[in-house]
Amino acid sequence: MDDLRRRPPLPKSHHHRRPNQTASATDPNSYPKASDALPLPLYLTNGLFVTLFFTVAYFLLNRWREKIRTSTPLHVVTLSEIAAIFSLFASVIYLLGFFGIDFVQSFVAPRTPHDDWHEHDVVLESPPPRPPQQKKDEQLISKEDEEIVESVLSGTTASYELESKLGDCKRAAAIRREALQKTTGRSLQGLPLEGFDYQSILGQCCENPVGYVQIPVGVAGPLLLDGEEYMVPMATTEGCLVASTNRGFKAIYASGGAESVLFNDSMTRAPIVRFHSVVRAAQLKFFVENPLNFDALAVVFNRSSRFAKLEKIRSAIAGRNLYLRFSCSTGDAMGMNMISKGVQYVLEFLQNEFPDMEVVGISGNFCSDKKAAAVNWIEGRGKSVTCEAVIKEEVVRKVLKTDVDSLVKLNVNKNLVGSAMAGALGGFNAHASNIVSAVFIATGQDPAQNIESSHCITLMEADGSDLHISVTMPSIEVGTVGGGTQLASQSACLNLLGVKGASKDSPGLNSRQLARIVAGAVLAGELSLMSAIASGQLVQSHMKYNRSSRDVANLASVNTGRIQ
Repeated sequence: MDDLRRRPPLPKSHHHRRPNQTASATDPNSYPKASDALPLPLYLTNGLFVTLFFTVAYFLLNRWREKIRTSTPLHVVTLSEIAAIFSLFASVIYLLGFFGIDFVQSFVAPRTPHDDWHEHDVVLESPPPRPPQQKKDEQLISKEDEEIVESVLSGTTASYELESKLGDCKRAAAIRREALQKTTGRSLQGLPLEGFDYQSILGQCCENPVGYVQIPVGVAGPLLLDGEEYMVPMATTEGCLVASTNRGFKAIYASGGAESVLFNDSMTRAPIVRFHSVVRAAQLKFFVENPLNFDALAVVFNRSSRFAKLEKIRSAIAGRNLYLRFSCSTGDAMGMNMISKGVQYVLEFLQNEFPDMEVVGISGNFCSDKKAAAVNWIEGRGKSVTCEAVIKEEVVRKVLKTDVDSLVKLNVNKNLVGSAMAGALGGFNAHASNIVSAVFIATGQDPAQNIESSHCITLMEADGSDLHISVTMPSIEVGTVGGGTQLASQSACLNLLGVKGASKDSPGLNSRQLARIVAGAVLAGELSLMSAIASGQLVQSHMKYNRSSRDVANLASVNTGRIQ
């Protein structure tokens, strides 16, 4: 039946349309229906028979009541009564046929809006059924769109120009999708196209869209952090992750909550400049690091945005190359574009003072963005947060199913010594990146910045009979405006946390609060996973929650076929 849904509409000779009625391959109302044969529009016909039914019923009841009062036999009827009885039966038959059959069918054999014309197609052409792996995409492409698809395939129309030429982002995605399937010979069935606002990503989130990927979003909480409660959304495909983090939240809540401190907030960008000699490179280094020159550079930088505030410039020299690491606050935005613009202003200003300076690149990896780097681990990038909680001994035993001494010992040998043995850089934790990635995807952050944002050191020690646990994360790179945060789903998750958009009262407050929440969620995730390892529950819980009972072998055999 899926194949029949994708068949083109019947030729005009097979349709009985009213004047000026047009057919559309995607409009089920364009196919012949029984109501098309009625002399009046359907709503008028229905109204006529309903009115007739109640009118004649009222007339007959009055007549029969009069006969009973005058002792007239009921079987003695007049011509008007015969006409009324006939009209009553006619209206009952019509109304029963119109409403009753459809009502019964809805229970016996539910039908789709297209069933009538699907069956008509079968009678006329009776196409042979296709195997499941040869199903085409559900999206119906009109004849006009098919011509555009052919122009894309021939190279006449560039795929990336479809949005600007058509003025319809969804239609452009559908055409691009069809062209891709024909080019590769492989189906994209299962990758949704409907239900997404493609206009919202135009020119800012994704190019050449052909659909969107569905990632389930779970919620864990409440997280009791700094006296406030938060329900934390987590987008993930890993079983156990949300449940485990939720258990950590439960332990923290039962122990009185967690506290956090944000001790740094600055995004960085580090361009490369080059001179003909080491001496000249060193002269610029001394110039930008001179406090007397900083105010002038800050004025130039801050002109780029009302939220950008230059905080410091650190430089590193390598032969004739100089790497300038700019640090600035960026309000509620994550700030990469903002700081890059400010850096460009400063470089243009420095070009006047050092005309022999060659700008090699706006980014020289001394930033360092989307890479594990010691400079971020030591100096921080984005928001630097530490979060702590004291978990009561009774909670450790009853909720986490372990004991304080086992957790402390495991943390030292796993997160500290084990990570040192592995030569870890910022990876002195159990699975901080798991929680960071899940919250990042749910709230529209850049998933690639999970690399430095997951830098974390987890510490545990006995606090009397209780457990003191802390996480320190120097490079949480988040924002609540710009990028993916404006998309509907991600915006809803930010709204759930109470940090959607820019803070009107204090610019940067929402993004800083989001960073604190990320750290609090990591604290819970660390606490729960370490407890599972200490108590020997890790394998059992993953076998229970992270394994599918579905026959994936059969699913794979269906979904890997080529389209025809």
